Amino acid sequence: MLWKFREHDAPPPPENLPDLAESLDISPRLAHFLWQRGMRGRDAVNAFLNPSLCGLAPLESWPGLQKAASLLAAGLLQGKKLCIWGDYDVDGISATALILDFLRAHGLDALRRIPDRLSEGYGLNTEGIAAVAGQGADILLTVDCGISDNEAVAYAKSLGMTVIITDHHLPSGSLPEADATVNPRLLPCPCPALSGVGVAFFLAAALNVELVAAGKSRVDVRDLLDLVALGTLADVVDLNGQNRILVKNGLLKVACGARVGLAALKSACNFSPGAALGAGQVVFALAPRINAAGRLGSGETALKLFLSRDRTEAAALASELSRLNSARREEENRIFKEAAIQAEEEAGKGRLGLVLYSSGWHPGVVGIVAARIAEKLHRPTVILSEVEGRLKGSGRSVPGFDLHDAFSACSGLLLGYGGHKMAAGMSIRAELLEEFRMDFHTVVMERLGKAPAEAECSIDSELPFAEADFHFLKELEMLQPFGAGNVEPLFASLPVKVKRLHIRGDLTSLELQEEHSGLTRTAKVWRRPPGLQGNIEGKRIRIAYTPWIDRYNGTATVELRLKDWKEL
Repeated sequence: MLWKFREHDAPPPPENLPDLAESLDISPRLAHFLWQRGMRGRDAVNAFLNPSLCGLAPLESWPGLQKAASLLAAGLLQGKKLCIWGDYDVDGISATALILDFLRAHGLDALRRIPDRLSEGYGLNTEGIAAVAGQGADILLTVDCGISDNEAVAYAKSLGMTVIITDHHLPSGSLPEADATVNPRLLPCPCPALSGVGVAFFLAAALNVELVAAGKSRVDVRDLLDLVALGTLADVVDLNGQNRILVKNGLLKVACGARVGLAALKSACNFSPGAALGAGQVVFALAPRINAAGRLGSGETALKLFLSRDRTEAAALASELSRLNSARREEENRIFKEAAIQAEEEAGKGRLGLVLYSSGWHPGVVGIVAARIAEKLHRPTVILSEVEGRLKGSGRSVPGFDLHDAFSACSGLLLGYGGHKMAAGMSIRAELLEEFRMDFHTVVMERLGKAPAEAECSIDSELPFAEADFHFLKELEMLQPFGAGNVEPLFASLPVKVKRLHIRGDLTSLELQEEHSGLTRTAKVWRRPPGLQGNIEGKRIRIAYTPWIDRYNGTATVELRLKDWKEL
């Protein structure tokens, strides 16, 4: 892995940087860190460190939002029946729950539909629309979907429905002829990287204004921010600007544990219901359980959990999600072993874009496996399984390659596609698999070159063990939430000696002694990388690492998360 140091690319810091640090009550070391990350000037640093809700953009600055809110308010006040159509992932489920919870607070009710991943797939479909029409739906509101569903939208309109689309995915062609569309990717707006639940939150805020103007009591939409934090973090969108404000404040709501279902889910993950959680704990503990419902069961299970007000019911639902997640992990590991063999074979043929397929792979799990293969081989990866006679799957990309655009370039072979630059889904007829493999490889080669680029990691600076102390690490915690666009701090060590290597299951621990100071620290890594074997003991290495404060059992210690290492 190639190490790239931010400090080598950043301009020299200004001489008054210590004065800036003092005015913000932070250390010069943190001020220097933020300078390297591109935050220049007092206002920029203060806005980043203190992301207040006052910094949210005005509702009128979001294209299409006012029209959508007005249409919804008018219909609801006339007694028309609303159906919310969501998605089976965390973003879609949390967005659906957010709108339902908001309406319930206003004393309003609505139908909802979370499509089945296997039988219906992502987005709208005419059979489902016919079903909700049979239940009396007059208004169809999509959350986290709909922007590419022209045929289904036209069908809903033919039945007399008012159709309002809220989405954040890129369209695959011309836009559906909906009555209103809110999508931050279509027109200039304060945050093109808003998640589906983020769009739903601003819609709820705008609808709140409309309903209050009609005589309804105001609902405090801040109570919905826990759902916004969950969906935004799980969808791996850029965590700067508006998203940072939403997630930072949403995590405070997550910590409160006021939502019964969320408190139960935290308990199922062995957290206290009132525990403050970091972004990583949400992404790697809570989100997989929510996603497991849509992958192996029904997204309705997770939706019911979010909406539950009964602690006994919520505990049972959270337990079911944990059971599904355990089954998902087993299936993921099985598929990964098989897919890794295929991937090595395809890479051996010189394929720069990997398209892997087996009829025995579960379609609800292939996206996770694609991400692991793409990370392992640093190649854009698509993994397909068979669903009702056609091949359907998910792809994951690598930095610098737009997967959605690549699918667009191959669209003549596809039955359908949609998603983002880094993650997208598609379907294709089985007889076109080999042709798609070649075309996808060609697109990757044209845009990334004739050989796979070496994996890179961006290192903020060199950091001796002595400087990774409690004071600095507590300051680094101010930079939470970490994720896309605001990655966890990563530092390079001085030369260290490997005193001991210990492997327990998927966890590998290294006891490292810094040559310069003699200080010893423990570095840990999950899913042991190749080459990290017992013969590394006694060797001199440098590591790329993220320091953190481990507060397990109430005792605070400094530990290191290992990202990479280089033998000296």
